[in-house]
Amino acid sequence: MPNKTAAVQLKRRRISPSKIITYIILSLWAVTTIFPFIWVIINSFKERKYILTQSFALPIGELFTLNNFTETFEKFAVGPAYRNSLIISGTVTIAVIIISGLCAYGMARYNFRGRKILQTLLIASMMFPVFSTIIPVFSMQTKWGIVNNTVPLSWVSVILPQIAGNIAFGTVVLMGYIRSLPIDLEEAAYLEGYGVFRIFFRIIMPLAKPSFATIAIFSFLWSYNDLFTQMFYLRSADYFTITRLLNEISSQSGGTNHGWMAAAVVIVVIPVLVVYVFLQKNIVKGLTAGAIKG
Repeated sequence: MPNKTAAVQLKRRRISPSKIITYIILSLWAVTTIFPFIWVIINSFKERKYILTQSFALPIGELFTLNNFTETFEKFAVGPAYRNSLIISGTVTIAVIIISGLCAYGMARYNFRGRKILQTLLIASMMFPVFSTIIPVFSMQTKWGIVNNTVPLSWVSVILPQIAGNIAFGTVVLMGYIRSLPIDLEEAAYLEGYGVFRIFFRIIMPLAKPSFATIAIFSFLWSYNDLFTQMFYLRSADYFTITRLLNEISSQSGGTNHGWMAAAVVIVVIPVLVVYVFLQKNIVKGLTAGAIKG
């Protein structure tokens, strides 16, 4: 009996050739993905003259410097840019969570005339890139007088298109998850006198927490990295977000000050990297939970 158990365990430990090939491919892909970022970090701590001549050397001894970061913070408004990015991305994230959540709840739990048509339109809207709508949206917001205006209105001119661009995705993802939830708790809540909004915020949101977390992460990152929309609506340096500022640094350095560019890239990528490191489990769990429940 012990020999049989040992044989079973040994069999389980064996790795098939297909798994070995898969791990090799994934490892190579990880190296090609991570290496450029590590290279940028290394060179952000070097003087400009060493970046081209000793780009793969570690920043040790005379190679090491913090001038790239200090000059970037002194010459460019990095602090206000971070503030603008966090306000815009945070507002977009909260709005997308609430609007797409309520829309998904209504689509998943209520039968009404035109529901299938509306669902089809939601899915179809995800096929249109932002490039195809930017001109009419820009024209409309210019008539409203919110483009390149005061700081709050300039924020709004970016926030509105980004919210509209994320609602369809959020609704589709949340709709699949909410449909997988048991309806018993909602029925019991109705009998206790709960209204629709109270049920949504007290029952649906806690139960669908992984899916809402996924929508929040994607909405924040898409808004944070959306240089295309920001280039259209943020014209003054006072309104620049951190990605818009990176583009400005690239323009001013003329592609020759590689130290500034490396430091700027690190400054921009750090928040995104932190979000992915700490919340990557929620991303995977939220996207797959609705498919495996029930």
